Amino acid sequence: MSDRVVVALDVGGTGMKCALVRSDGVVVRTERHPTDAARGPAAVVGTILEVAGGLADKARADGLTPIAVGIAVPGVVDEARGVAVWSANVGFRDLPLRELTVQRLGLPTALGHDVRAGGLAEARLGAGRGTGHVLFVAIGTGIAAAHVVDGTAVVGAHGAAGEIGHILVRPDGPRCGCGRPGCLEAIASAAAIGRRYAELVGESADVPVTAAEVAERAAAGEQLAGQVWQEAVEALADGLASGQALFDVATIVLGGGLAQAGDLLLTPLRAALHERMTFHREPHLVAAALGDEAGCLGAALLALDAMGVRDHQEKR
Repeated sequence: MSDRVVVALDVGGTGMKCALVRSDGVVVRTERHPTDAARGPAAVVGTILEVAGGLADKARADGLTPIAVGIAVPGVVDEARGVAVWSANVGFRDLPLRELTVQRLGLPTALGHDVRAGGLAEARLGAGRGTGHVLFVAIGTGIAAAHVVDGTAVVGAHGAAGEIGHILVRPDGPRCGCGRPGCLEAIASAAAIGRRYAELVGESADVPVTAAEVAERAAAGEQLAGQVWQEAVEALADGLASGQALFDVATIVLGGGLAQAGDLLLTPLRAALHERMTFHREPHLVAAALGDEAGCLGAALLALDAMGVRDHQEKR
C-alpha cells in the first residue's frame, strides 16, 4: 500500500504549502505556491483546485495512486459539512470547498481548520506524540489553539473551538481585533509584542520591530524590551493556565513564529506557568517540532482519517 498517497494543502493568506503524503505519513513530494488572496476568493479557489489537481497528476505520473485530498484553511471551518464559513485572510464566506474539490478531482476530500490541522500533526507526528492529551498553541499574528485528545482534534459545536487568543487576560488592556479590550492575542501575539515595543520607544511604524527582535533586545538587557517581553510572557502564562484548568492536558506545544524564540520564551514561560499551578497538574511545555509543515501534514492526516487509514502516526 506504499504507492497510495493523499494530496495535502495548507492554504494561507500569502502562500500554500502542498504535499503528497503516503498512507504511512511519509511525505514524498512538497511544493509551495502563492495564494495571492488580493485577487479575490474565486481566484483563490481556482488556484487551490488547480494546484491540487496538478499534484494528483504528478502522483499518477510517478506511479503513485492518489486516494484523497486534505485541505486546511484559516478562519471558521465547518468540517462536518466541508464548508469554509468565514476567513478574513483569504476572503472565503460560506464556501463549499470540499464539494468543489470532489467535483473537480473526483477524490474524497477532507476540509479542516489550519491550526487544528497543525495541532493534529504535532500531537501525532511531532512534539506531542505519544502523550494522548495535547494543547497546541500557535502564536503568530494572532493566537489560536487546538485541543487534541487521543489523536483527534476537538472541533466544537460551531467549528470554532480553540480560540484561546480571545481569553480575557487584561480587562484594562489594549483593544483586540475582535473588538474587546484585553484579549490574550492583543498582548502576547507576535504582532502585539512588536506593536507595544514600538509604542514605548517611539520607533517609526515604517520600520516595524519584530517580536524576535524584542526578544533579542530583552536578552541583551534593554529595559523597555525586557518590560514588553515580560508582559507578554505573563499574559501567555495566564492564558495557558486557563487552558490547563479547562483541558487538563499532558503537553502544551507552542508553535507559530513566536515559538522560534526558543528558550528566550520557553524558560521564563515555564517558570511563570509553574507559579500559576495550584491543584492542577503542570503540563509539559515544549516547542513545536514540525515547523511550518505542520498544517500540511495535518491536512494529510485528516484525509487519511476520512479514508479509515489510522496507523500512520504509530508506525513513524
